[in-house]
Amino acid sequence: MAENGSVDINGGSAASPAGEIEVRRDKLAGLKAAGCDPFALTSYDVNAYSADIKASFTDPPEDGRAPRTEVRIAGRIMSRRIMGKASFAHLADRQGEIQLYLSRDDLGEEKYNLGFKKWDVGDIVGAEGYVFRTRSGEISVHVTDIVLLAKALLPLPEKFHGFTDQEQRYRQRYVDLIVNPEVKETFVKRSAILRELRAFLDARGFLEVDTPILTPFEIGAAARPFYTHHNTLDMDMVLRIETELYLKRLIVGGMDRVYEVGRIFRNEGMDQKHNPEFTSVELYQAYTDFRGMMDLVEDMMRTLAKKVCGSEKITYQGTEVDLGHWERLTMAEAVKKYSGVDFRDWNSDEEAVACAVAHGVELPELRTRGAILAAFFDAFAEDRLIQPTFIYDYPVEISPLAKRKPDDPAFTERFEYFICTTEYGNAFSELNDPIDQRERFEKQVADRRAADPSTGARVDYDYINALSYGMPPTGGLGFGVDRLVMLLTDSASIRDVLLFPTMKNADGRQQ
Repeated sequence: MAENGSVDINGGSAASPAGEIEVRRDKLAGLKAAGCDPFALTSYDVNAYSADIKASFTDPPEDGRAPRTEVRIAGRIMSRRIMGKASFAHLADRQGEIQLYLSRDDLGEEKYNLGFKKWDVGDIVGAEGYVFRTRSGEISVHVTDIVLLAKALLPLPEKFHGFTDQEQRYRQRYVDLIVNPEVKETFVKRSAILRELRAFLDARGFLEVDTPILTPFEIGAAARPFYTHHNTLDMDMVLRIETELYLKRLIVGGMDRVYEVGRIFRNEGMDQKHNPEFTSVELYQAYTDFRGMMDLVEDMMRTLAKKVCGSEKITYQGTEVDLGHWERLTMAEAVKKYSGVDFRDWNSDEEAVACAVAHGVELPELRTRGAILAAFFDAFAEDRLIQPTFIYDYPVEISPLAKRKPDDPAFTERFEYFICTTEYGNAFSELNDPIDQRERFEKQVADRRAADPSTGARVDYDYINALSYGMPPTGGLGFGVDRLVMLLTDSASIRDVLLFPTMKNADGRQQ
């Protein structure tokens, strides 16, 4: 008992959680025996929500003649304070929490003493009443009627200690959302980011489309796919690792600006920036190039930051980032800036290898000047790119789908953009020469098979056939939505922005 004679009842029981579960089941049985099944109601007419109630409330005039604001709200009981003939509770709905005031005189003996006082924190209720301000100044609902809409048979985590175990929070996101309001705000913001992203592209004439998730074979790209089997066709299929080739078929078909917000699946490692399934956006625009894509990225990132965060300047993990200012460097310029090594000094692949060895750079599988330049970038430059930066002119060896630079065919018209040492997107002037594309695809698949004879990688000859009908000069861009959400919500891990990240089961099996 508290000094004021009240009992503060919170979710969970540190002394005996198993005992509380049994008590809740006994309460359920008692309710049903009394003809009050808490799962029987199929709907409840809600006409108000917590934040809206608070925002619209005005204190009545001193003469008290203003009509009362009647509301019907519903949500979960998050706390209760029982004080004999009257009680206070906090109800959580989709907008937040609001205090309820309940009394026996208003509700009657049955609904108050035999009803509300015997319910539990975590139960879902519907309440009808009028809005007022308590003596302490808190805007609340004076309840005149209340009904139990669903009985919680498991207690919420104990309020003092909270629900803090990160693994458990990911596994039981439903509990995480109930007890950690900031988590819900992250996903509300994720939805806003996707909404504003679509609005940005739609306003610029892009058409949103859908392309297949199940594809007939593994393409030559480096990512490892997930395999499945189609029983009716009796054929193996793969879950897509990109949406690129289908979208560019649509450019061939005359859809000049297309994009897809698509789920992608890659059977690879997991860390703070990678999940086996993730959401990407790929977009393609005819009659522009990679520089047009740079301009689009700058505009897009500034717009999203202002729409979602209220400013072009945001803070990510303690670092202020200015999304209104971007630097543009070639890969060779970045390597020279951060390592002092000048790519132009390498006159052969052998000289590039020797330079890499001298600087302690791990040699790539393909030991050419271009591939080693990329290795130098990874070793010296990437972790120095804090403020928004475009890195462009990528070696052709690591860019099989990008158009070569007309004045330097060892490089391609490709860029990636980096913020806080993380790569956020990849763009090309798309290769539209079907002969060159076929040669690159065939070499890529041959290299894959040489490295892994068991690979199922194949050349997509139908895509070559599509290019042979003619694809206009095209700029393409792909970026991960999850990393973008991480940036704009200041989230450290990709798991923090996925409602249900891939996890191992508690017994160690993958789920």
